[in-house]
Amino acid sequence: MKLSPKASTIYARIKGENTKLGDLRTIAKEIKKDHALAMELWSTGEFFPRQLAILIMDAKQLSQEVIDQLDQDMQAHGQDEKLQLMDWLLANQLSKDKKTIALMESWENSSSALQRRTFWYYQGRLRWVGQTPPPNTEYLLSNIEKGIEGEQPEVQWAMNFTAAQIGIFQPEFRSRCISLGERVGLYKDDIVPRGCTPDYLPELIAIQVAKLKK
Repeated sequence: MKLSPKASTIYARIKGENTKLGDLRTIAKEIKKDHALAMELWSTGEFFPRQLAILIMDAKQLSQEVIDQLDQDMQAHGQDEKLQLMDWLLANQLSKDKKTIALMESWENSSSALQRRTFWYYQGRLRWVGQTPPPNTEYLLSNIEKGIEGEQPEVQWAMNFTAAQIGIFQPEFRSRCISLGERVGLYKDDIVPRGCTPDYLPELIAIQVAKLKK
């Protein structure tokens, strides 16, 4: 792996074990947008350089073909890192441009589990912030009810997240989301650390709705 002098300097700054997300954001603010540099850092195959790469990418250059390659590259990481990279890409790039939003909205039946997960996580995020939800809730909930049990675990989590946000922010669907959780039983038996919110839909919805009422 041969990096340009600029990429080598940046790489050296973030290679230590003590690197934090705040450090990456600080460096990204210095660089601003530099897609070529982002691709160099991405080529290292390492987690922190790839996180920084995502921050300085140009969303307008993220075609489906480019995203497919990034997706394939992420498969070399462990599960936690892989999901963090894709979520980071969603939050910092894919959700910032109309073209990439349209791509995400086309991924419901993608052959890539990461892209299917991103489709559902994005739909959940649209409701998570409490804004007026898009008019596709009935469609989404019907497909979650039909498909969640047969999905990959990482996709199940995102579908469950979306159902939770629907149940929290759209009272007219709340009982249906709770019934879904009771029927499927996903995460029901998880041991939840003190101070953390469970993912089991009936409990998660009840806790968050109670917080909203305070």
